[in-house]
Amino acid sequence: MIEVRNLQRWIQNGAQRVEILRGITFSVPSGQFVAIVGASGSGKSTLLGLLAGLDTPSYGEIWLDGTPIHNLKETELAAVRGHKIGFVFQSYQLIPTLTALENVLLPFELNQVGSGLNKAKDLLRDVGLEHRMHHYPVQLSGGEQQRVALARAFVVEPPIVMADEPTGNLDSSNGRTVLDLLLKRNREARTTLVLVTHDPEVASRADRKIVLRDGSIVEDLLFAQGQTLDALQERKKHG
Repeated sequence: MIEVRNLQRWIQNGAQRVEILRGITFSVPSGQFVAIVGASGSGKSTLLGLLAGLDTPSYGEIWLDGTPIHNLKETELAAVRGHKIGFVFQSYQLIPTLTALENVLLPFELNQVGSGLNKAKDLLRDVGLEHRMHHYPVQLSGGEQQRVALARAFVVEPPIVMADEPTGNLDSSNGRTVLDLLLKRNREARTTLVLVTHDPEVASRADRKIVLRDGSIVEDLLFAQGQTLDALQERKKHG
């Protein structure tokens, strides 16, 4: 579903080149839940933005569901994003002048034919916000706004969902709710899920953990079914 080949990203600052990602290569099969972790400044969010077509690589290739996105024009990238990717931002990125229902419906109206109204309503019910459909973002709590953002990411039924610290601005209870909703989608719709996180608990529920350090992959762990990160670490500790 995702193929990354020798991906590099740098910023040219006068004569100095600042390396952000240094030759990253990996692939993600359909339906896998991947957690990308690492210290601040390791390149996690930059990598996710490149995978989602929100930024352009300096060098290398990115293929999403068989489509090479590394050399597409912005209009072509927008079409790929609109059909193949649901993106969940840490800061929600809801449009303040639209209601919860209108925010969820917007990607459908931009990318699909027909009416998505019933689907948008069903998704808001799925995330427990059937009573908040006609409220504006300012009238919603942080946890509610993030659940609206999840429903919006699911509305076109994309094969890939990407999330940048989706629980980072939430308390532990709301964070668990959001993660459970993402995992439910991953299991039931076999959506490929790529999630950037600082939270060890979130990473422990993934199928796979990719660790970045200074723009490079330093660890790539594939967990056995039902085996958590904590269990693997405990086993490693005892040989």
